[in-house]
Amino acid sequence: MSHAAVPLCVDLDGTLIHGDLLMETCVALLRKNPLYLFLLPWWLFRGGKAHLKAQIASRVLLNHAVLPFHREFVQWLTDEKRDGRQIWLCTASNQRLAEAVATHLQLFDGVLASTDTLNLSGKQKADMLVAKFGSRAFDYCGNDRVDLHVWSVSRGGVVVNGHGNLEARARKVTEVYRTFGSPGHHARAVWKLLRPHQWAKNVLLLVPLLAAHRGLDPTALGHAALGLLAFCLCASSVYVLNDMLDVEADRQHPRKALRPFASGALPLKAGFVLIPLLLFATAGIAMLLPLKFGLVLAAYYLLTLGYTLGIKQLVIVDVLCLAGLYTIRIVAGAAAVDVPLSLWLLLFSLFLFLSLALVKRFAELQVMKGEGKLEAAGRGYRLDDLALLESLGTGAGYMCVLVLALYINNPVVEVLYRQPQVLWALCPLMLYWITRVWVVSHRGQMHDDPVMFALRDRASVVIGVLAAVVVWAAT
Repeated sequence: MSHAAVPLCVDLDGTLIHGDLLMETCVALLRKNPLYLFLLPWWLFRGGKAHLKAQIASRVLLNHAVLPFHREFVQWLTDEKRDGRQIWLCTASNQRLAEAVATHLQLFDGVLASTDTLNLSGKQKADMLVAKFGSRAFDYCGNDRVDLHVWSVSRGGVVVNGHGNLEARARKVTEVYRTFGSPGHHARAVWKLLRPHQWAKNVLLLVPLLAAHRGLDPTALGHAALGLLAFCLCASSVYVLNDMLDVEADRQHPRKALRPFASGALPLKAGFVLIPLLLFATAGIAMLLPLKFGLVLAAYYLLTLGYTLGIKQLVIVDVLCLAGLYTIRIVAGAAAVDVPLSLWLLLFSLFLFLSLALVKRFAELQVMKGEGKLEAAGRGYRLDDLALLESLGTGAGYMCVLVLALYINNPVVEVLYRQPQVLWALCPLMLYWITRVWVVSHRGQMHDDPVMFALRDRASVVIGVLAAVVVWAAT
């Protein structure tokens, strides 16, 4: 009997899509209201996994058009359908969600899925398919060890996104006549998810150490290094959470769609493991430093958590929060090495980072403008805010230069520097750099993260080196 004459039964989670609809809906539910976190264990305890899935599915609405479908596999199913093959969606996901996916793809002749009381997985799925089609009278497409129950009663099998020895085990119980690979290496995806390139921002913790002229103190350097590591791990835990909660909006973004969760390179359930691991490591390192550093670190985490959970959708409040998150790194650096915190440094940092935060939003709107969209997904800004953001951003940038000039003119500078008049060279350097950043952004050439732009832009690196030479000459 040819393949075309045999019904083809297709799993959904991990097979048709890179990921799991239970995780997708769980994240969507928590994005809707984080307090649902306390109801999840109750639903699971009350009625089992099927009841949990039903409760979540009844409360969320997914955008099925942006789910991370396995495109090569979907194309193969389309070809099989064109050849007249009968295709059924058979999944442990809730019936409501499965039917919505089937309606979107328009590939399936029917849907078999979990109900409010039955979790259609493993042995239960095998029994249902045998009852409907007969033993060895259907082919099955799956991706997990639990699917071995189904393959053992199927005529043939297709392994999709199989890991380890799954394909070899499947071949022992059925004829595997087609395989489809996974999206990539999980270790590489995890590393990308942690965003190590963003750790460069945490170098700001070293600013108070250098400003206090204690850069050669080995004890202070050790404390600063530990503080830097703690902030890197803490920041990564928030990046993971942010990517989980923003996954639907990221899938609609031209660049963020390549992130591990958005692209399906890494399943969302990985985030539920990584976040506590990163936070435990962060807490362990913080215990080696002064208590006030731990308090500042906790404040940073709560502020980033607030930003992730809703502040980023509030116009203007979001950029003020971003500026605060950069500035608080400097506060943490002072706490780690136990040096006084300069009010001048705080004011300079606040205005500088407010300008850069506005650049970030301005650049995002520029991208949306190029795509013909009226507003940024997951943000509160519209295209007609471009001129306003540009005015506010340049104003904040020039204010930081003014604060720098007032600081250089302050008598306290004569105590810290032997040649304080040399520091005046910093003002034109900062004026040029702020202006350049906004000119590049206005031309639509700005990476939507201005800090990363500064690290990669040749002119910015030259200005940074010149600024360091100026400070060295004044010391």
